Amino acid sequence: MPQILTYLLFGLYAATTIGIILVVITDNRNPLKTTPWILILLFAPVVGIVFYFFFGQNLSKEKIISHRTRRRVTTYPGQDPAAAPRIPENFLPLSRLMQNTIHAAPFYGSRITPYTDGASKMQALYEEIARARHHIHLQYYIFCDDTTGRRLRQALIAKAREGVKVRILYDDVGCSSVKRAFFDEMRAAGIEVYSFLHVRFPLLTSKVNYRNHRKIVVIDGRVGFFGGMNIADRYVLGTAWGCWRDTHFKLEGSAVQGLQASFLSDWSATTKRQVNSEKYYPRAESYTADIMQVVPNGPFGQWRVLLQGISYVFANAKQRIWIETPYFLPTEGLQTALQTAALGGVEVRLMLPARSDSKIVGLASHSFLDAVIRAGVKVSFYTPGFLHSKLLIVDDTLTVVGSANMDFRSFEHNFEINAFVYDADFNARMSAVYLDDYARCRHVVPARWFRRPRSRRFAESLMRLFAPLL
Repeated sequence: MPQILTYLLFGLYAATTIGIILVVITDNRNPLKTTPWILILLFAPVVGIVFYFFFGQNLSKEKIISHRTRRRVTTYPGQDPAAAPRIPENFLPLSRLMQNTIHAAPFYGSRITPYTDGASKMQALYEEIARARHHIHLQYYIFCDDTTGRRLRQALIAKAREGVKVRILYDDVGCSSVKRAFFDEMRAAGIEVYSFLHVRFPLLTSKVNYRNHRKIVVIDGRVGFFGGMNIADRYVLGTAWGCWRDTHFKLEGSAVQGLQASFLSDWSATTKRQVNSEKYYPRAESYTADIMQVVPNGPFGQWRVLLQGISYVFANAKQRIWIETPYFLPTEGLQTALQTAALGGVEVRLMLPARSDSKIVGLASHSFLDAVIRAGVKVSFYTPGFLHSKLLIVDDTLTVVGSANMDFRSFEHNFEINAFVYDADFNARMSAVYLDDYARCRHVVPARWFRRPRSRRFAESLMRLFAPLL
């Protein structure tokens, strides 16, 4: 009997391994992704099965919200397609790409206020919360139970007691270290609080790899916040080894509707309840001459719109591409596009933190630098502290800002939200921010970079193998 049981278990184990290999093959993924999965499943099946259930399942064909529901919660009352702003001719294909894939409508006349430190961003957020009269929608990847988190919690509770409707989404993995009592105190005050893609082991292990990295606040449908900053003390106070340099934005005007639509879409997917009326999409004033598209991106569905959009931007830049990102783990296509731009005479600058908040990710990021430096990309390391800013400046008109890093995870696995801003004035303002950071950098000298120790280069190459999972 024990022998028969052993054979049965072995047969089940073998059938599971073979079944997963067949699923990986029939998914028709990129061979560069398929081959490693097959190899690890064949030669280390126990580890391979565990890793596959956590990180390998392809959920692109699944839907967390139906197309009909998404259209319902993202259709802005009073929306007039004939009144859509005129996109600059050279960016028309880019704009159409984002409209055709994710229905990202272009908005005219919004005002964007940048914040380059956590203290000023949080102060602006508190001031806008105090003005709230109808609703506050808040979504963050990280919402810590620390001084910053507790102060924001009390501000939200105070507004809920005034009768303002407060809805909160937080990422279940990003907030995994936060005790339930932190959110329960808000629930007790009448705030609706939900975790996005709640992880229940072992049934939903595949969801661990698909996280909501968006940072969105919408207040009364008239003002919004988005960007790279989460809710935690380190974004305000920095770290023991330096400042925390980040970028966040306050948005006023019609483009707030794009943030609202993204939040309400996630809210519907999480709670299975739809929220949509004119009160959530009030008519907006025009403050500037800018045009922008608010572009949510996620792992579900056919298209990876941010990856496609930024690939298009790199391929069509004429003068410059300036990048700030905390992590540089590009897809092969993005790396090739950057190299091609630099070799074609476009000024390509890449700014990274001199010290990463993750040693493993830092090593993996550095493994990609040799190839782009050889192509002429100018690499700089920000030295005063940790650079967590996500900023892309292209030529003199286009600026891309939001939550997405320049890495596999942001483009293929995470739910992100970025804004593509077509405006020379905003481009110039963010260029000044970039140059201010650039003055605080250590700039890579190629001859010295290529002489770094072999042990370091080996460690970088080893960590690069895990780039799609980092």
